[in-house]
Amino acid sequence: MEKIPMTRAGYTALDGELKTLKSEERPAIIRAIAEAREHGDLSENAEYHAAREKQSFIEGRIKELESILGRADVIDPAKMSGAIKFGATVTLVDEDTDEEKTYQIVGEAEADLERGLLNMKSPLARALIGKEEGDSVEVRTPGGERSYEILSVRYI
Repeated sequence: MEKIPMTRAGYTALDGELKTLKSEERPAIIRAIAEAREHGDLSENAEYHAAREKQSFIEGRIKELESILGRADVIDPAKMSGAIKFGATVTLVDEDTDEEKTYQIVGEAEADLERGLLNMKSPLARALIGKEEGDSVEVRTPGGERSYEILSVRYI
């Protein structure tokens, strides 16, 4: 089984989601299904079918999270240094627009671009890995070629 690299924060967030699904969401949907059953004919009971669909989603997500957490390889970025690698927090400046952005390179399971968590398999992360502060990188994105300068690399 392939290990999934993950930061401690990512592991904690996914573990929290799993606990919420098991302790709150799953019991709530079981109650909703029981309540919908009491309304009679299940073939035309929209509440029942919606609750069963939601239950299916919840059970699928629980299985997915259990699999991810079971294969997690928790890495502490604070113990790292040097060139950019998994866990690095990188501040970049777009050489065309002078716009600064900060990303942490994380595993696929915890990636969230809106929160600055960059999937290590993304084109930008792959271009950054192995580079150092002051380097420039060229990245082919869906929007075209982009050039970035690495302003800082931190492991926090």
